[in-house]
Amino acid sequence: MSTDDPVETVEHELAVLLRRARATSGAIAREVHPDVGAAAYGLLLNLQQTGGARMTDIAAYFGVGKPTISRQVGFLERLGLVERVSDSEDRRAVTLRLTKEGVERLATAQQARRARLRELLDAWPRRDLETMGRLLHRFNDLPF
Repeated sequence: MSTDDPVETVEHELAVLLRRARATSGAIAREVHPDVGAAAYGLLLNLQQTGGARMTDIAAYFGVGKPTISRQVGFLERLGLVERVSDSEDRRAVTLRLTKEGVERLATAQQARRARLRELLDAWPRRDLETMGRLLHRFNDLPF
């Protein structure tokens, strides 16, 4: 892409990155389990990062309704990847968390993804990788 407008260049490159990320998420999700899609994979990542969360918090995080999350959770429970546990702060509430199998399958898929990323970026200078990481972090901190 050739343009004099750096914002236009960033917008274009982000669109390419997001398309590739969606495709990659689907492929990684299938490494966790052949029946898991990108949306369910995102839910698994959220539970991994938070250590567990209430369904309402997950729905708010993804900007979807509780019924949507409930369907995904039910599916992931049937696969043995997610479980419901009593919330320590409110006994009436339920916290979702990864099962031992969920933790292991997710970690295996992530290790494979990181190995592939290392392979792709192997020729890049460390300084470039550090700069890219820093700039992506700065971008992701922007309020949207």
